[in-house]
Amino acid sequence: MSHLLIEGGRPLVGRHKVYGAKNAALPILAATVLARDTFEIENVPDLLDLKIMIAILHALGARVRREGTTLYVDTREIHRTEVPEELMGQMRSSLFLMGPLVARYREATLYRPGGCAIGTRRIDFHVEGLRRLGARVVEEGGRIEARALALRGATIVLPYPSVGATENLMMAAALAEGTTRIVNAAREPEIEDLGRFLNAMGARVYGAGEATIVVEGVRELRGTRHRVIPDRIVAGTFLFAAAITGGDVVLEDARPEHMEAVLDLLATSGAELEVGADTIRLRGKLPPRPLPRVVTAPHPGFPTDLQPQLVTYLTQSEGTSVVVETVFDGRFRHAEELVRMGAKIYVDQRTAVIEGPTRLKGERVRAYDLRGGAALVLAGLAAEGTTRVYGLTHIDRGYMRIEEELAALGASIRRVSATREEEAAG
Repeated sequence: MSHLLIEGGRPLVGRHKVYGAKNAALPILAATVLARDTFEIENVPDLLDLKIMIAILHALGARVRREGTTLYVDTREIHRTEVPEELMGQMRSSLFLMGPLVARYREATLYRPGGCAIGTRRIDFHVEGLRRLGARVVEEGGRIEARALALRGATIVLPYPSVGATENLMMAAALAEGTTRIVNAAREPEIEDLGRFLNAMGARVYGAGEATIVVEGVRELRGTRHRVIPDRIVAGTFLFAAAITGGDVVLEDARPEHMEAVLDLLATSGAELEVGADTIRLRGKLPPRPLPRVVTAPHPGFPTDLQPQLVTYLTQSEGTSVVVETVFDGRFRHAEELVRMGAKIYVDQRTAVIEGPTRLKGERVRAYDLRGGAALVLAGLAAEGTTRVYGLTHIDRGYMRIEEELAALGASIRRVSATREEEAAG
């Protein structure tokens, strides 16, 4: 059982190149199932979640080869429409295969997906949307079977702008007969990237990234070449890491236009920012100013995937801050671990009150989800003494060798194997 060993108190200094977005690459890989052809997808990070998606594609009969950060995908010999249960149990994004499989092969068998335990994550928006397109979807004992003689365009009004449901329905509608309107669609940059990818395949998708998306179905799609957008959540994590250590970091290959809410918040807290076309420089100023009320929201609001990192950063602010989580109902578990390090955080359902500044102390802590794990790493960077972060499987799902990336900026951090005594202690 490996863990991260962090000696805190070192400001991060240097340049960091932002790699491709996991949350854009996953639906794009799923979309390759829509065509019987070959694809070249660039800027794909080597992450655990993407390894699982590649394993799923292999199980369906596709061939996937990696050269550096480029994936070569061949879907010409897909012969299965059932996603293995053991792989679905490891990653929620495996649900993205439902729409493409039903659209291309008229059937799909999946299972209840796994993933981070961050609260209720419903799949009914996906299911009801596919039913609106004409699919018959039956769930029994965790097994989900979807069938359709043909998908037909429809107007689908999402009760909530779900990113996953929007993407699944975009992919299914691409091969449906007629026109589909997705109303109250998610507006995240990853939606835009998927729209660009589908259009490069020959689809007719209009308005991706807007509240209403129109998809005119076509009979056939083809292979293409595509470059995945930079990961705005990884970029935000490194900005908070620089800020909490009082560092000076330049992000390269960033997309500032995807991070306006994050950059505005950091500036409000006192960090100095210099923003270029594809670069962001941050100079941290400690202690940061408190933030009276931050509310997570779908894009273009402040992203829920940066809420844990924000809470950690605000433990160093001079005063009281309030963070309200509106997207997931179980996303403050990292607060318990931060309190063990000396933080003063009071959680009441979806609201966290953070009293600062706090002198964090090194401690043994555990990641229970992906972004909460990143938050604990940030806490270790700012803490006095030694911090050991366990539960690295969660962190590896979304960060590529995070210890090497941070060490290159001057952090004292390394991955080590636990002793038998530590394993026994949990």
